[in-house]
Amino acid sequence: MTLPASGFAAWLRGLQDEITTQAAAIDGGTFRSDPWTKAADEPLQGEGITRILENGAVFERAGCGFSHVRGPRLPPSATQHRPQLAGAPFEAMGLSLVFHPRNPYAPTVHMNVRMISAGHPGEEPVCWFGGGMDLTPIYGFDEDAQHFHAACRDALAPYGEDKYARFKPWCDEYFFLKHRQEARGIGGIFFDDFAELGQARSMAMTQAVGAAFLGAYLPILQRRKDMPYGERERAFQLYRRGRYVEFNLVWDRGTHFGLQSGGRTESILLSMPPLAAWSYQHQSEPGSAEAMLATHFLVPRAWA
Repeated sequence: MTLPASGFAAWLRGLQDEITTQAAAIDGGTFRSDPWTKAADEPLQGEGITRILENGAVFERAGCGFSHVRGPRLPPSATQHRPQLAGAPFEAMGLSLVFHPRNPYAPTVHMNVRMISAGHPGEEPVCWFGGGMDLTPIYGFDEDAQHFHAACRDALAPYGEDKYARFKPWCDEYFFLKHRQEARGIGGIFFDDFAELGQARSMAMTQAVGAAFLGAYLPILQRRKDMPYGERERAFQLYRRGRYVEFNLVWDRGTHFGLQSGGRTESILLSMPPLAAWSYQHQSEPGSAEAMLATHFLVPRAWA
């Protein structure tokens, strides 16, 4: 099966280069580049590049992974909305990143853009897109939330006024820990199984989201990365990172897709923070900045 959007993979690799170059410049460190391939006798065939920066001055862990894989059968996590494609061979490519800054006042960020093409033999392949970005602060700031959401809104504006209005609540609903009844962060945008604009324009919209990432996140990082903090803030950061781990392992469909389809485990789990903590029935002091996270920032609201 030939991938319809043949230029998308090259664009993803270029975006990975741009993002990791700028992130490394801010940190002063270097991303380790780990190219990989899947052998012909494995469940998936394909290749990718995982780039990781750990123990940096700014990033405690920053992972940015490109993958382009092919498989004989779509996994169940990819066919729940397309049952007619159950069991079809597929091709998938994407770029996914999660940055965990060292400073508790600098928020964790996630961004992903992807495309899947699938079809039974003798049929025209079906192509669809997904992605988005979301911000997970430990200590919230209104101006950061407003800036991030405005960048998301502006990236989508050329593709219809309805897009941000749809993808923002979709993000709030998706990045939600149902077992905690708690949002993961302040959201952003999320879309999946998207093809309604036609292949070319749906791809262009997805590329616009990826291209908006640096402008959405780096100004926030620059404001927060050097703020002074102490043991209290660090302990709260590790506690909140525990929630991040819970979501990625229990609810995230991208993690499930990768593991179910036989993907590369190290690359799939690059989103995990290097350190996290759990506290039994944790209670923040009323009126504190820690309590404000739950009462003000983890409640869905119109930031832009």
